[in-house]
Amino acid sequence: MTNPDAPPSADAERIPQVWGKIPPRNKNFTGRTDLLARLHEGLDGQVTAVVPHALHGLGGVGKTQMAVEYAYRYRSKYDLVWLIPADQPVLVRSSLASLAPHLNLASAAVSGVEDAANAVLDALRRGEPYSKWLLIFDNADEPEELTEILPHGPGHVLITSRNVRWAGVADTVPIDVFTREESIEFLTRRVPRGITKADADRLAENLGDLPLALEQAGALHAETGIAVSEYLELLEQRTRMLLSQGKPTEYPVSMTAAWALSVASLEEKMPEALVLLRYCALFGPEPIPRDVFRMTASKLSRPLSELVRDPIRLSRAVGELGRFALARLDVQARTIQVHRLIQSLVRDGLPQDEQRRLRNEVHLLLADYTPSNPNLASNWPSYLNALGHIGPAEVALSQDRAVRQLALNMIIYLYSSGDFASARSYVESFIEEWTRVSGPDHEDVLTLHVTRSDLLREFGQYQEAADRGAQTLGAAEKILGRDHETTLRALRGRAAGLRATGDFKEAFDMDEDALDRYRTKLGEQDWNTWRAINSLALDHGLRSDYEKARSLLEGVYRDVMVSGKGQDDPASHLNVYSGLARAVRLSGDFYEACDLGDDVYASAVEQLGPDHPWTLRTGKDLSIARRRAGDYGRAMELAEDVHQRYVRAFGLNHPDTLAAATCLANIHRTLGQFQEAMTLADDTVRRYPRVYPPEHPYNHACAGNLAILRRITGDPHAARKVNEEALGGLRLKLGREHHYTLTVALNLASDLAELGELEAAYRLCSGTLRRLNDLLGEKHPMTLSAAANNVVNLRALGRDAEAEELYAATEEHYRRTLGLEHPDAQVFLEGRRLDADFDPPPI
Repeated sequence: MTNPDAPPSADAERIPQVWGKIPPRNKNFTGRTDLLARLHEGLDGQVTAVVPHALHGLGGVGKTQMAVEYAYRYRSKYDLVWLIPADQPVLVRSSLASLAPHLNLASAAVSGVEDAANAVLDALRRGEPYSKWLLIFDNADEPEELTEILPHGPGHVLITSRNVRWAGVADTVPIDVFTREESIEFLTRRVPRGITKADADRLAENLGDLPLALEQAGALHAETGIAVSEYLELLEQRTRMLLSQGKPTEYPVSMTAAWALSVASLEEKMPEALVLLRYCALFGPEPIPRDVFRMTASKLSRPLSELVRDPIRLSRAVGELGRFALARLDVQARTIQVHRLIQSLVRDGLPQDEQRRLRNEVHLLLADYTPSNPNLASNWPSYLNALGHIGPAEVALSQDRAVRQLALNMIIYLYSSGDFASARSYVESFIEEWTRVSGPDHEDVLTLHVTRSDLLREFGQYQEAADRGAQTLGAAEKILGRDHETTLRALRGRAAGLRATGDFKEAFDMDEDALDRYRTKLGEQDWNTWRAINSLALDHGLRSDYEKARSLLEGVYRDVMVSGKGQDDPASHLNVYSGLARAVRLSGDFYEACDLGDDVYASAVEQLGPDHPWTLRTGKDLSIARRRAGDYGRAMELAEDVHQRYVRAFGLNHPDTLAAATCLANIHRTLGQFQEAMTLADDTVRRYPRVYPPEHPYNHACAGNLAILRRITGDPHAARKVNEEALGGLRLKLGREHHYTLTVALNLASDLAELGELEAAYRLCSGTLRRLNDLLGEKHPMTLSAAANNVVNLRALGRDAEAEELYAATEEHYRRTLGLEHPDAQVFLEGRRLDADFDPPPI
């Protein structure tokens, strides 16, 4: 006869298509039948929305084990089951991001942690490709830390926590110690050679029915065959000793006593296993990769050094920790995990000096485990494995050179993978600790300050980044010298800050200085020099010298390809390649820019993923090139896609989102979709001053885009006013000869013509044409637009001979450059005016 309360056979159940991060099932799991049924009813009864369910209880009562058992017992009901360590906020997004490839999304290795995690949350919400999913957030602490990241959609969310405050935001299932019946059942199942119910009852009584303590006692009995009476006698002795010491503890004394007996037996059987356990206690509570224990450096103490050099004894030591229930082993994942309660008990039993020594060696192990190049995506899995131990192992406390380099590399990994928030959090915590220990002028502290300014710019906090960057540069030059690596990074960062505040000339001078110093120090064939050239090329572009920008980037691209160093930093390589495509487009070669941009964008998607910031910038530039080349359909398709990705990843007020919105508004206007264009352009113009100072050229140039829409939708007076203000601001900031200034001037001339002020329109357009010819050349598409408009002006003024002469020259230039089938050429041939819009380049 079948027991209706018995769980279904897991072996007979369908395995979910995605099953990850779930620890091995505890074959001795006992009881909890009513609680599991209650949990299942609550989760299964959800109708319209995800309601998180929380397993709440004290440490050691088996919350995680119950969540794992639920996952195994009901796995046939899910297509996806995933466990997320939630005790550190930095790990939550990383764990979510690791789900991306299983949902047919770009992995974090190519799209960055932040983008991958957001894409996963969106896919879960939509239920694509799986609507039946279960996410377990294990050891969650503060509800506020997870509120925004708990997924909504058709699946289930299960939380384990010791924090009672989860009762306010989730359906809570309290988990207590075992009932006596469950304790007896567990012990009789756990001890293979048998234990009487009477002895099991006595053990449970003395251990307070705490599951973790019972696991310790059962494992010790199974491994040593110790009689229950002897165990209880030793347990009483240990308990009396602990009570006599009067040490406060958050855990039951019986648990501490049971643990101490297991440790004593382990030390007697294999002392090296206890050595290993003590090191494991100084890592975080997350799984520890077995490969961490492979270092043979002289800085390690002799017992550990000898152990890691002997793979046979090391494997046996690991096995003993599992057999004594002091660690959970995942053979497939090759990890060791020690319960946080046991970690705490181990640490409490060590003198402070010994804890510091062990912690220092744990830092060295982590430093040796992580590869030296955090920019390489292939190295990111190792950094992700180490990430959960950086905080708990107190890496920030170390002053060892190798360990501090580990900390700096971890920040580079987080930055490169797109997890800017976590990178910033670590930077700020390291700055605080390293400043306290080493002082504000230490090289490592100044390096962190440079990185913080870089991150502030990534968040669009340009003014704060500029202010901090100026302070850091001054300190670095004074303390480290003009040519120190950190000083040079600070110098380039300071130039970027000046670009962001609109001081293009000062940024140019500073980047020229930085490049000279890099060339002197490192030569031409170094990535730092190439990055400095890339920045200087951007400065040339912002000064309207597109040919110089193009020439510089062509040289860098050739050098990178010849040297074979492109794979050392694929993101920087693509950044250079993308910058070259942009310079080609700004030089007026639209078709070539499309060909180049197609290749750059395909490479970026393949190497970095569709949501990586560099990929999105490349996609935006390609959309602009397609629009300039007259390929409006594909330009619109890409512009919409990039803008949506930016909004999802960075929000509406990020500078890159605003640049993407400008790109999208321009293609809407080009296609005659004026209302859509107006809505976007107006919103963007209102948002830009939140990012850039009011006098920044981008504010004025984008206002010029809005003015075009005002005029073509029937309000030339408003267009004229906006353009006059924009032109005044641009002349004051950039002068009369700048591309941005001349763009607005050309549009203002069209406003004047629309208002009937034909002579004023002709004079302004003629002067603009002359300046564009000097700046960009007579065959540049922008120059041809001015010429086309002046043909219309001359005809309106009755100066037909001059108009025909200019018409003939302009027609020939169009024929030799864009071709007479190009939309701009068609507008010219039809005798209509051309509008000149603006797209903000990245800073």
